[in-house]
Amino acid sequence: SAGTGEVWGALAGIKQAERECLSLAGTDCAVPCSWFFKNLSRKDAERQLLASGNTHGSFLIRESESTKGSYSLSVRDFDQNQGEMVKHYKIRNMDNGGYYISPRITFGSLHELVEHYTRNTDGLCTRLGKPCQTQKPQKPWWQDEWEVPRETLKLVERLGAGQFGEVWMGYYNGHTKVAIKNLKQGSMSPSAFLAEANLMKNLQHPRLVRLYAVVTQEPIYIITEYMEKGSLVDFLKTSEGIKLTVNKLLDMAAQIAEGMAFIEAKNYIHRDLRAANILVSETLCCKIADFGLARLIEDNEYTAREGAKFPIKWTAPEAINYGTFTIKSDVWSFGILLTEIITYGRIPYPGMTNPEVIQNLERGYRMPQPDNCPEELYELMKKCWKERPEDRPTFEYMKSVLEDFFTATEGQYQQQP
Repeated sequence: SAGTGEVWGALAGIKQAERECLSLAGTDCAVPCSWFFKNLSRKDAERQLLASGNTHGSFLIRESESTKGSYSLSVRDFDQNQGEMVKHYKIRNMDNGGYYISPRITFGSLHELVEHYTRNTDGLCTRLGKPCQTQKPQKPWWQDEWEVPRETLKLVERLGAGQFGEVWMGYYNGHTKVAIKNLKQGSMSPSAFLAEANLMKNLQHPRLVRLYAVVTQEPIYIITEYMEKGSLVDFLKTSEGIKLTVNKLLDMAAQIAEGMAFIEAKNYIHRDLRAANILVSETLCCKIADFGLARLIEDNEYTAREGAKFPIKWTAPEAINYGTFTIKSDVWSFGILLTEIITYGRIPYPGMTNPEVIQNLERGYRMPQPDNCPEELYELMKKCWKERPEDRPTFEYMKSVLEDFFTATEGQYQQQP
């Protein structure tokens, strides 16, 4: 186990965007280059450049995903037809250690390349402006602070009440802003919860809400990272959420699929996947919350399918009928979650009661295509709702489809200028 004081990298935003000092072709970069994002994927480069704080000409250089050892330049541009977008240019390596985007002009270092294209477009879509701005990392969380005393927590603002209890914004030790969920007494056994929490704490991924610490006496407290914009289902109904483009909605769906692909790879199950359990950050990043908790609930209203709190409309038929929860029942729920996203938070199967939903599904009925839902997205939903669980797609597959939803037909890189 980690040594005392080893930092849990509780970093806001994407931890791959670590600034690395570069020693580029003999030019030592004494300070970290603010435009160099070593392990950032193409998709995350687009997300960061399109986030607020960046503008036309904002750029970054990252290692190429497709060609090991070479780099890509990603630049934010404005296109009359497509609006704000990101264009990617391959930076090619020369045998003598130099670099070029267009063979007409070569550079001894990436610094020289950046300086040149800051002054001249020279075939690029725009001159390079400011390096990509990212969110400041939160204070790290110390690994050994796992079971914490209740006195270390100050509850400041009640954010809401859910099935399991209340959620508060508060502070740990007076300085670290966190979300605190207090569970209703008797809602689950403290020992079962602690066993599950020990599993959950090791599920760490940029698309999962980070579990920081727990208070293990009743009432149980769960301390997690704080997400400014609250749940996705509520956010989509706000004046800001209702303005999101279909592109942005699909990007949010891709982020959730990415988090679920991680849960899938770890052989874990969520069991309660829906827009109410997705949280949204200041920069409109989506993270999955409450994974694994549903199994521990001891409230019959929640556990019995007749119970008022059982989320019938999100639950796969085999899970309703036989209590069989697998990653494939999560895939069914993800299909329902896609309908919530594309309709800006509408309740699934509008106008139908839970018993009607169960009866209709048994007859082979499926939710019809929502308004403004792209045809290909509806095809993906229907794959999620295949009768036989093994016929449903993997989250890894859905992540790749959703990430490249609009780019699948275009080349990934701009042509050489």
